Amino acid sequence: MEDNINNNFKNTKFSVLDLVPVAQGSTPLQSIQKSLELAQHVETLGFERFWISEHHNMESLVSSATPILIGHIAQGTKTIRVGSGGIMLPNHAPLIVAEQFGTLETLYPGRIDLGLGRAPGTDQLTAKALRRDRTETVHDFPRDIVELQTYFSKENSHAAVRAIPGEGLNIPLYLLGSSTFSAQLAGAKGLPYAFASHFAPTHLHEALRLYHQNFQASEQSTAPYTIACVNIIAAETDEKAKYLETSLQQLALGIIRNTRKPLPPPVKSMDGLWHEVEKVQIQKMMHYSFVGSQETIKAQLTNFIEATRVNEIMAVSHIFDHQDRLRSYEILSGLLK
Repeated sequence: MEDNINNNFKNTKFSVLDLVPVAQGSTPLQSIQKSLELAQHVETLGFERFWISEHHNMESLVSSATPILIGHIAQGTKTIRVGSGGIMLPNHAPLIVAEQFGTLETLYPGRIDLGLGRAPGTDQLTAKALRRDRTETVHDFPRDIVELQTYFSKENSHAAVRAIPGEGLNIPLYLLGSSTFSAQLAGAKGLPYAFASHFAPTHLHEALRLYHQNFQASEQSTAPYTIACVNIIAAETDEKAKYLETSLQQLALGIIRNTRKPLPPPVKSMDGLWHEVEKVQIQKMMHYSFVGSQETIKAQLTNFIEATRVNEIMAVSHIFDHQDRLRSYEILSGLLK
């Protein structure tokens, strides 16, 4: 049994999703500096990639200028892959994305990933400000991906509109999703697929099934490749990890109440802070949260990997104290050995 567990982790890559959270009492600059320190830390621990997710108009996150942050992280690291988890493609013209990521790949060759999502990464009013007069339809996202791939292709060298730099560069694309739409699209296009189970767990298994069912080999991928993003909070003991988790629970409470503030410090108990209905809603939203000591996390992730057969676990860890966050990834990395 122990051999099977070890094989699970040996065959599974571990990565990080960072939203560049602002902890209560911190500044945006301090938050960005902490994200770089985290990337440098997990690079030494053997993690595969470090992704930053595009969000807008949120006091609690400063990841709005995602390509700039990716460049900052890539410049401060040496080997770890750096990318977007993701760029919300409907917010941007495909040409701009191709130029930005072409520039990043030119500066940091062989280390840049381009994860693409179709959600706005913000509220509807802000989405309208980002997109101006553009109205998104169900056909736009697949069309934009094709346009983006065209700009990256060598065959586009004689076109009237070209991405320079970007043209002819080997920048891997990943499709992100929290429903079955992107899963089927990723399969049909032969692209790796990442599911946002850290906040939208409902369709995880169905999305993975449809992805595998619809997968067609492509120039980028000859076989399916899946990533599941989950919440992971590891500490020396289960009790401390559960205490640290209350920061995430308070953050989630702010999301459902639409009072999004910087990440708060942990509390001894959530009793009195949330109502029972809110508690149930947050527990459902954060269903794929693995919280505890290394042994507890190991058992939880073993079951998850066996149930999903994902190729990669991408951890997001909303932990208030920076040293506790670094320590959480250090404890998690023990499963890689």
